[in-house]
Order: sequence, then structure tokens, then C-alpha cells
Amino acid sequence: MMYYIRTYPLSIITIIVIWYLSFFTPPQTELNNVPFIDKIVHICMYGGLTMVIWFEYLRLHKFIIWKKLITGGIILPIFMSGCIELLQAACTDNRSGDWLDFLANSLGVGLALPVNYYILRPIIKRFLQK
Repeated sequence: MMYYIRTYPLSIITIIVIWYLSFFTPPQTELNNVPFIDKIVHICMYGGLTMVIWFEYLRLHKFIIWKKLITGGIILPIFMSGCIELLQAACTDNRSGDWLDFLANSLGVGLALPVNYYILRPIIKRFLQK
């Protein structure tokens, strides 16, 4: 466990923040009037999480082991999203599990993939060669 804490600190912090935000009662703001703001937030949270995971993985590994990156950088965030939605439905009074939230979370992961592969990976690769 300490290996992951030392190796992926930003990813772990991002995961903790997402878990916290998923279970607290959000305050009412003017943003509540923006259509689909909830889904946009979900896309951004999980897209950001995926980008952080990929960044930390690519920064630390000269060669990509695709099985590990796909598992940790794609499958696990989507799985975590599903777990959170199920827990919100079953264990809270102030939140509800929503399949559209799960879809938005998965979309966030999916939208981050081309950014990670085509932009982030070459940038990190260039810096590691120097």
C-alpha cells in the first residue's frame, strides 16, 4: 500500500476528493441554474482523474505496460464510479445513485483517453528523453 501512496500521490488525493464530493451535500449556488452542470462536473472529475493517473504512470515508467495502464487508468476509475453511484443509492439520504452520472463519469474517462495518448504521452516521452 505504501508503494502506491509514494508512487501515485496525486492520483490518491484526486480519488479521495472525488469520494468526498460524491457524498457531501453540495451548497445551492447560481450554477445550479446551468443546464446539465451536474453532468459536466462528473465528466470533468473523472476526466481529470484519468489524466492524473496517466500522468503519474507515464512519468514513472519508461515503457508502457498496457495491461496495467488500461486496468488502472481506465477500468478502475469506471468501476469506482459505479461503486459510488450504487453506494449513493443504497447508503445516503441526501444523494441518489444515477445511471446518467455513471455514464457521464465513463464519458469523462473516455474523453481523457485521446488527450492522454496523443498529447500527454508525447510530452512526457520528450521530457524523459532529455
